[in-house]
Amino acid sequence: MDEPSEIEYTKTNFSLIIWRVCNINDPDAVLWMVAYAIPANLCLLVGIKPHVTETVLWRRIAQLHVLISTAVVSMMGWTLYKEGITNIFQQEEGREFSGLMLILVWLLLCQHSGSSIGAFRLSAAVAITIFPFVAWLYYYINKELRTSWPSHCKIAL
Repeated sequence: MDEPSEIEYTKTNFSLIIWRVCNINDPDAVLWMVAYAIPANLCLLVGIKPHVTETVLWRRIAQLHVLISTAVVSMMGWTLYKEGITNIFQQEEGREFSGLMLILVWLLLCQHSGSSIGAFRLSAAVAITIFPFVAWLYYYINKELRTSWPSHCKIAL
């Protein structure tokens, strides 16, 4: 059998990269990419220049994102409550809900990053930074919770 040419091999690799980046099997992947990219870039700006939070443009973008995220979190939270879902990390909506909550808290912490850091803000920042790792570790260690994972999650690590 013939070996694939370098061009075909490159096209295949590029297709796999596009597939992974775009998450084609998720109908709302672009929405979530934007929802995470906006606060990520806002936080990047804070890391580069902490006083950027005092500018009108940064504040308006952050406030708009907080407003929209709060509305979506409220709707998702109501849906999760109404459906009686207790293990929210087992559902895609629950994971999206948790991600938006992390975004909300992080953006609210960044609102006044130009001012001095208090103990509460520092504690909240540390807690929200380690929460995803602790949650993943808890679910990874707990075998009962892993039984209901999709097959692609069971082979991730």
